[in-house]
Amino acid sequence: MTEKLRAIMALDPDRTEIDFEGRDYSWREIAKTVRAIEAALADMGLPEDARVGVMLRNRPGHVAAIVAVLSTDRCLVTLNPILPDGRLFADVDGLGLPAVIADATDLARPGLSDALRRAGSAVIEIGPRLEGVRVVEASVRASMRTSPGVAIEMLTSGTTGAPKRVPLSRESFDASFRGFTKYERGRSFDDPPKLNSGCTMIVNPLTHIGGIYGCIGALAAGRKIALLEKFSVEAWVSAVRRNRPAVAPAVPSAVRMLLDADVDPADLKSLRALISGTAPLPPELVDAFLDKYGIPICSNYGATEFAGAIAGWTIDDFRAHWSKKRGAAGRVHSDIEARIVDLESGAILPPGEEGLLEIKGKQLGNAMQWLRTTDRAILDDDRFLFIRGRADNAIIRGGFKVHPDDIVRVLGDHPAVREAAVVGVPDPRLGAVPAAAIIAKEGAVAPSPDEIKAWLRERLIAYQVPVHIRIVPDFPRTPSMKPSMPGLEALFADDRF
Repeated sequence: MTEKLRAIMALDPDRTEIDFEGRDYSWREIAKTVRAIEAALADMGLPEDARVGVMLRNRPGHVAAIVAVLSTDRCLVTLNPILPDGRLFADVDGLGLPAVIADATDLARPGLSDALRRAGSAVIEIGPRLEGVRVVEASVRASMRTSPGVAIEMLTSGTTGAPKRVPLSRESFDASFRGFTKYERGRSFDDPPKLNSGCTMIVNPLTHIGGIYGCIGALAAGRKIALLEKFSVEAWVSAVRRNRPAVAPAVPSAVRMLLDADVDPADLKSLRALISGTAPLPPELVDAFLDKYGIPICSNYGATEFAGAIAGWTIDDFRAHWSKKRGAAGRVHSDIEARIVDLESGAILPPGEEGLLEIKGKQLGNAMQWLRTTDRAILDDDRFLFIRGRADNAIIRGGFKVHPDDIVRVLGDHPAVREAAVVGVPDPRLGAVPAAAIIAKEGAVAPSPDEIKAWLRERLIAYQVPVHIRIVPDFPRTPSMKPSMPGLEALFADDRF
């Protein structure tokens, strides 16, 4: 991968590589910033495998920082600048990185300089739009601890709790991209470096696996990047109109926003498909988008710990199998082994039965051992994977096990519900009970909590019906737009007793 990044930068310096806020940036501009960052790191004496923190935002200068660290075989440690000050400063202080790269807007935050000083980190300031590179602090006082073979120490999204950092090896990334490249007709991971036509849209935050995975994949493929700092219907549609991609990303909540906005089909005429990940994709949402625009949505399934996706839909699979495999997360990649085991005994289950998903493959970076996930799933005879929800977020209500995802699926069938999320909250008598937050559909009369409960009682077992229900304009969300479980629990803090 590192050799490809170096080679592709030199193929055509004047070729546009990044579209950001309507302006094009060439490889020449990017490479100039990359070389300046590389020189600064070299002057600091940082060896191969040295850990370099990058405070990542979806901006051109930050893409250059990713290339500079990875192409020199150093380890990129992702730092999330949208964290509250206290949490970000504690993260910086605790990591004790030899060097940190950030742009001026973040370095100006009161308190960050003190955290960097305590950590003993050298500091490189980058222009967010490739304006230049400045060494703010040249001396490295932190330990020169290295991470041999690790490409990225990646923050998880923090959907179910505090984010944690996962080491992803260069070998795992190469294996992951090798599997992903098989989805593209006429392309092989082993092709010599070359520039390709088309455009990859990057909407997910670069601080999380979906964003940085798509960015690195586009760079290695020599494909133009349309970079959005954050999702909005206007910005997304504008980027599609300008760059005419064949495929564009949209998480489930973004798909709902596009449908609600009644986007003109003419604006989407270049699209052959949408790609959706990061959160479960309701099949009725796929059907609604297909009915309205004739565009399939190809979901995928992966995790930070997997170094990317391990299953997904191709356009050909969607056309051939969606009607029979409706609701699947896609087909398991050919270089990944998968099986379903019993939640209690661990016994391997036959195709079509629900249990806990286990996977094995080179990209997992665990010496080809079986990895037990926390996801309840079904795997059929054709290797299509159906994710039924998480096993580790079960609510034990008076001795009965309640899976929030089962409730969410039923709530999704309510004619006035646009989106729902369910969490467990403490209860003094039963231990824990389910609580549901609901976003009503645009133009629909929001049902009362009692009406929702009555509707659910006809479709769920009594102990599955949420005790607390709130109609909200939106959920607390992670940067990748998934509902935040800690944030949702806080919504019901006053309802607990």
